[in-house]
Amino acid sequence: MRKKNILKKGIILGMSTMLLLGTMTGCGNSKDGSSQSGGSSKEESDTVTLTNVSYDPTRELYEQYNKIFAEHYKETTGKTIEVTQSHGGSGSQARSVVEGNEADVVTLALAHDITMIEEAGLIEEGWLDEFKGNSSPYTSTITFLVRKGNEKDIHDWDDLVKPGVGVITPDPKSSGGACWNFLAAWYYADKKFSSDETQMKDFMSKLYDNVLVMDSGARGATTTFVENGQGDVLIAWENEALLSVAEYPDEYEMITPSISIKAEPSVAIVDENADKNGTQEVAKEYLEYLYSDDAQKLAGENYYRPSNKKILKTFSDTFDLSVDLCTIDDFGGWNQAYKDFFEDDAIFDEIYNQ
Repeated sequence: MRKKNILKKGIILGMSTMLLLGTMTGCGNSKDGSSQSGGSSKEESDTVTLTNVSYDPTRELYEQYNKIFAEHYKETTGKTIEVTQSHGGSGSQARSVVEGNEADVVTLALAHDITMIEEAGLIEEGWLDEFKGNSSPYTSTITFLVRKGNEKDIHDWDDLVKPGVGVITPDPKSSGGACWNFLAAWYYADKKFSSDETQMKDFMSKLYDNVLVMDSGARGATTTFVENGQGDVLIAWENEALLSVAEYPDEYEMITPSISIKAEPSVAIVDENADKNGTQEVAKEYLEYLYSDDAQKLAGENYYRPSNKKILKTFSDTFDLSVDLCTIDDFGGWNQAYKDFFEDDAIFDEIYNQ
């Protein structure tokens, strides 16, 4: 119990640090792709600036997307666009926008984090239907990343509750990816125990008892597993797992469990800020272009599942398209799921406090 109390204090401190940094700093891409701090105004002569507050595993995707969008925008308008990027745990990023981070657009891990911004009065109602596919231009799912050889013989969620298996997963209180992780595991337990909630909670308690580190965000969890060498298995976004395998093919392998979840990272215009900054039109174009063929192919190349089914099929060698995926609708939508599982004293707290 003392070990878990120490861990919780570390999580709280980490979340506070992430929130402070997310509020105070951001970096962007110049036309040559180098990092730079945000500009002084939203529009100067023929240069437009835009701020995209995103969650942490999308760094590589948006570094590349900002370049192709800048080319498209220059061709169609004759103007130069500079995009300022900010990344962190999705929940922390949402809170930073509520508390003053002047995002023109948000591209976060789950709809509930954007709903938080909407409820603060910064995003107009109906944002979920503003763009196709629940305003999710790409999707992902939850998989396992293990070390080459898979010594602990990990193949499904059952294997994560075995004694001696060290699990790495981020904290659902700050990470959208961690919420998807939890729900995928819960859905597996639901099927395994025929909706017997007592057995389901016991299963989840055993799983989280095996968790060695809960970072504040998904990228931090990947760093803990891949670079710091902790744990036997990382519960990860599919794109994070595939990226790690691509970078270290002789050191890691990805395992797709029998049941997972269709994760829908959502995007939205932060209307209050966009209206104030005069960026409403360019913000809409920035998000709409994510559905273009070029952007959809780029998403697939960065290991996100394109929402365009035709383009998704061209990546059938990359993604397991036959995996059994539940959806957030199986939990009554994000508002209900968050209330049931992740609010204070809800099921996650009950399980973790055990």
